[in-house]
Amino acid sequence: MYGHIKQALDVLGACICLLIFSIPLLLISLAIFTTQRRVFYKQQRVGKAERIFWIYKFQTMTDARDIHGDLLPDEQRITKIGHFLRKTSLDELPQCWNILKGDMSFIGPRPLLVAYLELYSQEERKRHLVKPGMTGLAQMNGRNAISWQEKFAWDIRYVQRFSIQQDLHILIRTIRKVLLSEDIARDGYASTPPFEGSKK
Repeated sequence: MYGHIKQALDVLGACICLLIFSIPLLLISLAIFTTQRRVFYKQQRVGKAERIFWIYKFQTMTDARDIHGDLLPDEQRITKIGHFLRKTSLDELPQCWNILKGDMSFIGPRPLLVAYLELYSQEERKRHLVKPGMTGLAQMNGRNAISWQEKFAWDIRYVQRFSIQQDLHILIRTIRKVLLSEDIARDGYASTPPFEGSKK
């Protein structure tokens, strides 16, 4: 029952966010365009029932490469504007479009790379029983400062305790995290190191 109510609230919330942040969205787009030309970043991610979809964010890094043609480390490619957007979580605003399309929710496990699908244990795959979100228990309890195992444990706990009370608690705590800019990244990375699997 709550799933249907949540979907309606997500659509309403996404419409309100796009309306309220319409001017900031335009200004951010113009600022990125003047320095990088490519405003939005899109990438395939895994959603509910392991369905693949395109996620949208503001572009925060360049495509700078070394002499061998390999991408430079994240911390060397992130732009000044990108650093600010990530610090304030404004780079996530375009995901309101994903919410309107039904790919995502405001609250749920973060959608991860398609390449990680074959690396999950059966327990970790339970995170795909609900729609992925812009924020979730893992973001409330450490964000990018905790390990992958800890993130997955929080994701599974979210699925097991799926309720409006839990979502309201996450929303309030997440707002506090964003305002204080806590746990944005782990040392040596612009966000977090890649997941290498835990099946073994």
